[in-house]
Amino acid sequence: MNITLNYNKTTAEKQLAIDKRYLRMARIWGSNSYCQRRQVGALLVKDQMIISDGYNGTPAGFENECEEDNNTTKAYVLHAEANAITKVAKSNNSSDGSTLYVTTSPCMECSKLIIQAGIKRVVFIEKYRITDGLELLSRANVELEHLPEIGNENIEEG
Repeated sequence: MNITLNYNKTTAEKQLAIDKRYLRMARIWGSNSYCQRRQVGALLVKDQMIISDGYNGTPAGFENECEEDNNTTKAYVLHAEANAITKVAKSNNSSDGSTLYVTTSPCMECSKLIIQAGIKRVVFIEKYRITDGLELLSRANVELEHLPEIGNENIEEG
């Protein structure tokens, strides 16, 4: 038996492996969403610990239906990023300096929350068709990392 251990990974390779793991977890977390059109998951990570999570859906206490009868999203549906940020705000944790892992790139409104929450890095799988949120984050010097290859992986139910 020949076992080769590679301890010579660069810091960038190690970070990429970590990023991919957290994005896979965000995808799984997004499957908790009751939304039919799009299920989005988000994780907030600081100092290698998950400090918050979120998925898109209606506010607490509302019915778990995201779409109107005409298949448009209800105006009060919260995005995964907003859920993760508001959840950490209610905790004893701080999002300042954290990384947000999210399955779809943030919209303009969520990008404003990301900036105000002090999140320094956003890693995402799918680039949404409207990119003004990414442009705002870039302008605010938030580091952006797009890893679309994670979206092609099959995540099986356990």
